This record gives sequence, structure tokens and C-alpha cells, in this order.
Amino acid sequence: MTLKQLSQVKRWMVMHSGRHPVELAVWNLVLTIWMLGFMGVPGVLLTQAWIALPLCLLAWLLPMVYTGGRRRLHDAGRLRCDWLTAL
Repeated sequence: MTLKQLSQVKRWMVMHSGRHPVELAVWNLVLTIWMLGFMGVPGVLLTQAWIALPLCLLAWLLPMVYTGGRRRLHDAGRLRCDWLTAL
């Protein structure tokens, strides 16, 4: 995902937070974990804690995995996801 797409989803979540408060909370959690993964790489490299490097990679990929999973569930008709129009 690009930074613009992340921003568009966040903007949609904030605009519709009254109707979808849980969605906003989950998206904030996804973005927080993404940022921790992104910022954790320099710390891992400086401290040579190599075991944490895969965790940082997984955290860095989390927004793409989350939106892809939500899209698959929406397409299958198992979960309604209104914010996919923001992508």
C-alpha cells in the first residue's frame, strides 16, 4: 500500500467514526503496529537482535495483509467493508 492509500483509508475511518467506531480502533491498531515495525528495524540493526527482524517485517506488511483479508471477506459476502471504496 502507498502512503496515499493509507491516508485515504484513515480519512474515511475518521469521517465515519460515529457509525464505525470499532473499525477506526482496529485501523489505528494496524497503523500503530505498522509504525512500530517500521521504526523497529534501526533498533534491531543497532542492537543486533536478529530474532526481531522477521517480526518487524511482518508488522511492516500488516496493512497490506489486513486490507487484502478484508477485501477477500467482502468479496465472499462474509463481511461488509464500506471503506474499500477509499482505496
